[in-house]
Amino acid sequence: MTHPRRTWALIAATTLALSACGAEVETTAEPGGATVTVTNCDEPLTVDGVPQRVVTNDTGITEMMFALGLADRVVGFSAQASKDGDIESSPWKADFESTPDIGDTFTREAVQAANPDFVFAGWNYGYKESTGLTPDWVRSIGATPYQLTEACRQPGTTQRGIMDPLDALYADIENLGDIFDVRDRADDLVAGYREQVADANATAPAGQDPTRMFLFDSATPEPFTAGRTAAPSQIFREAGGSNIFDDIDNSWTTASWEAAAQRDPQAIVIVDYNSGAGETVEAKIEQLRQHPLMSGTTAVRENNITALPYAALVEGPRNPQAVTSVADFLRSKGL
Repeated sequence: MTHPRRTWALIAATTLALSACGAEVETTAEPGGATVTVTNCDEPLTVDGVPQRVVTNDTGITEMMFALGLADRVVGFSAQASKDGDIESSPWKADFESTPDIGDTFTREAVQAANPDFVFAGWNYGYKESTGLTPDWVRSIGATPYQLTEACRQPGTTQRGIMDPLDALYADIENLGDIFDVRDRADDLVAGYREQVADANATAPAGQDPTRMFLFDSATPEPFTAGRTAAPSQIFREAGGSNIFDDIDNSWTTASWEAAAQRDPQAIVIVDYNSGAGETVEAKIEQLRQHPLMSGTTAVRENNITALPYAALVEGPRNPQAVTSVADFLRSKGL
């Protein structure tokens, strides 16, 4: 993947321009410290100095900071009310427990009270016009807004996703590595992620059609699921499957039960929010079994159903392990 355009302005007396891996890097004198420019949602984003006070929204986003060893920079995180299950299963549980929780609802008041200089969220991952908490508002309080790449809006629309989901993860890790001056750590993470994904991909049976897969998040009353640019779509693909809604050019979105049943998924992955009655994996499986259309699908009839935590299925550092988990599940079912 070509690295985004990056500019480092460091304390120096000279200006040096060079290019490598398709990126142009420019170094200039800057008495106030380091200035970095990265590409975020296809736009240049300049950060003056290494951020010291970061506010994040959502578990996957927060885990990216933790994976990079930046827990000490996070002065507040917010996540959905069902976050307890995600935190309990998180490899960074200790970091969550030592980081201030600013509440279940990502609001202007909560963000501003934390006095951030950098806010990491995404469209429908905290940024919403309806709440007034937008990148422009973050700039108005003197902080830098960073947008989750999986949730970048496509030009002229509110549809989200501008690149393959795992490439979005790698881009964000690399950008954060530049912004927080931990690029070596970022590169090591991305190299490890790529290797893990390749190893899982290699287990897919040669010459066999990809397994048709359906991501079931919830139903209100139509199914909320993953389109082509949401993380599950590429997780499935790399594991040897194919998302039955890969033709939807959007990330997390609503489809129809009729379309899901007609596409006859052979395997189903459920989002496990671990949040109690009505949201349990068992309740969702029963909902599928009782549904007049879904009950006849191959996945439901053959009980080819598994579940993964929410944080494994939205963009974040658990995505590569999710590929491995889905691949192991499919192989266990002979798929």
